[in-house]
Amino acid sequence: MTESLRRTSLYDAHVAAGARVVPFAGWEMPVQYAGVKEEHLAVRGTAGVFDVSHMGEIRTHGPQALEFLQRLLSNDVARIEVGGAQYALLLRPEGGVVDDLFTYRLADDVYLTVTNAANHAKDLAWFREHADGFDVVVEDVADDYAMLAVQGPEARERIAPLVDGGLPARFRIGRRRLVLPGAGSAVDALVAGTGYTGEDGVEVLVAPEAAPALWDALLAAGVTPVGLGARDSLRLEACFHLYGNDLSDDRDPIGAGLGWAVKEDTGHLGADATRVAREQLAADGGTGPDRERLVPIRFTDRGIPRQGNAVVGGGVVTSGGFSPSLEAGVGLAYVPGARAAVGTAIEVDVRGKVRPAVVAAKPLYPPPA
Repeated sequence: MTESLRRTSLYDAHVAAGARVVPFAGWEMPVQYAGVKEEHLAVRGTAGVFDVSHMGEIRTHGPQALEFLQRLLSNDVARIEVGGAQYALLLRPEGGVVDDLFTYRLADDVYLTVTNAANHAKDLAWFREHADGFDVVVEDVADDYAMLAVQGPEARERIAPLVDGGLPARFRIGRRRLVLPGAGSAVDALVAGTGYTGEDGVEVLVAPEAAPALWDALLAAGVTPVGLGARDSLRLEACFHLYGNDLSDDRDPIGAGLGWAVKEDTGHLGADATRVAREQLAADGGTGPDRERLVPIRFTDRGIPRQGNAVVGGGVVTSGGFSPSLEAGVGLAYVPGARAAVGTAIEVDVRGKVRPAVVAAKPLYPPPA
């Protein structure tokens, strides 16, 4: 018997807005409304709103919450101030990636971690498995929240009138009251200065029943509804990793270019393995033939790279698609270290046709100054 797909509290709003709804990570989610390109450019030009309520949330609290998360997460959790946010990875002892996620510190001993939708059950089990021996409580609070991401150069301007108390700065989070027409009364929310598009903006966590009023208010403020299709093209232009594509159990974060989010001195799970990988990278300057590195690529002629396409001479595309901003095929690919330098010419086999490309600088868009 096939397991039924879940729906967010905004499902009816998506249908009313003309969304094309598809199965995604166990949910029925909007992949597009007016069109991926139009929605993508709306986020780059003005502001868009995404329903990301399919993401999971884990609440960790207790006297040893910091010690526990310091053991579990790859980054230095002690550096998160109350009201702060941090990107990190869950790693296996051998260095493979379980997931990548954001953790927010809500109070001295209270943390909220946002997981990828497809990995939530796995991540929750990982948290609980490793909580033994710590004075800590791990709670699944995914059903307590709907999550909307408002992104773009005008995102803060469009949502600000709805938020009492002002908007948190980038990589900050705060409790706020939302004043929403149709909600009946002010709505409690967590508002964070984070996102997955390469643009400024906020992510808002509210009770599921309050999400439709927030959605309607944002659309009334001129914010464009955006589906998962444009979310992927936007994150790809920004060179943000996608678990299951660019990160996996059999790839370490050093080769993925995420060494900045790995602090071995904290003693986190996988620290010994990532230290070895880092030392190997340093020893050969990153150009060793046996170590692959994740790099952005841009096609220099026609064609669009896709996940699984082979890089001629060694390597593989892990994420690929069309960039509406650059009007070119772009992607992320693992290539041998000797071919990872920016400007290196490569070729990609796309369904039997060899397409020319070049290793590009991060981010793909906006182009580095």
